[in-house]
Amino acid sequence: MTLYLDAVWLLNFLIDWMILQIVHWITRSGTHRGRLILGSFLASLLVPINLFFPDNILATLPGKILFSCFILMGSFGFRNVKLFLKQFFTFYFVTFAIGGGLFGIYFLMGQQFQSQDGLFITYNSGYGDMISWIFVLIGFPIVWWFTRRRLDQISFDNIRFEELCTVKIRLNENTHETTGFFDSGNHLVDPFTKKPVIVCDEIVLRPFFTDSEWEELKNCYKHWTFEQLPEKWISRIRMIPFQGVGGKRTFILIFKPDALYVRYQDKDYAFDHVYIGIQFGELSSDGTYHCLLHPKMMQSPKLQVSS
Repeated sequence: MTLYLDAVWLLNFLIDWMILQIVHWITRSGTHRGRLILGSFLASLLVPINLFFPDNILATLPGKILFSCFILMGSFGFRNVKLFLKQFFTFYFVTFAIGGGLFGIYFLMGQQFQSQDGLFITYNSGYGDMISWIFVLIGFPIVWWFTRRRLDQISFDNIRFEELCTVKIRLNENTHETTGFFDSGNHLVDPFTKKPVIVCDEIVLRPFFTDSEWEELKNCYKHWTFEQLPEKWISRIRMIPFQGVGGKRTFILIFKPDALYVRYQDKDYAFDHVYIGIQFGELSSDGTYHCLLHPKMMQSPKLQVSS
């Protein structure tokens, strides 16, 4: 059996990188992508270590746990014990999830790969075999994408949509606070940037505009034209397609706030890439809420905890 160290090393580096990417997304660690690459490289060092020193301490259970901690420290650093334990258990959960997928693909693709000493290795046809590289270039992203999608759906289902949240909007040096909740039926996104759009009614938005500006905005919405749009808002406000109640298709005016903060489950989150849709009128007849939040907001890989 012929082993090609460079191919094996690349194969394991890609696996480690995908695992750490998902751990980063689940735990909201906020680490730099460069550190994830560093962590992937550290994890892939098992390839030469296990090939040249098969009886090393890292092949034992305590050694594997210790090396896992070393990988996580290199990838995410250390902030506190609670966060580190969350990253540790998430790391092994994702490893088993992706490893199970790769193991299934291994059986589907036949005998081009096998596992030895905790490594995936090629044999027989070696480095130049097309099936081997199809496995690397296509199989891995498919497993990674499927795992990410499943975890994303779990996160989506776990959001308690009936929970009211405090929302703060900052625009042109003015800040106003209101109440919103995550609407499971809100799938509105900006068609150009694919960023989520939340909907706020005039109770919370009108204080950001003068009376004349608000009337001009209403005329723009009514006539579907920007001819009467206030000059200072031309560069900030856009009109996008919108499907209202009963499936009726219309348009909605949106703009990007200077900052948006949401208090959810006793934590304050800051959002930089969210648009606000203008609702002329009130969203709630009893005034319970004035903002419909987008459920995908809490699933962003760049979710920030406000200090």
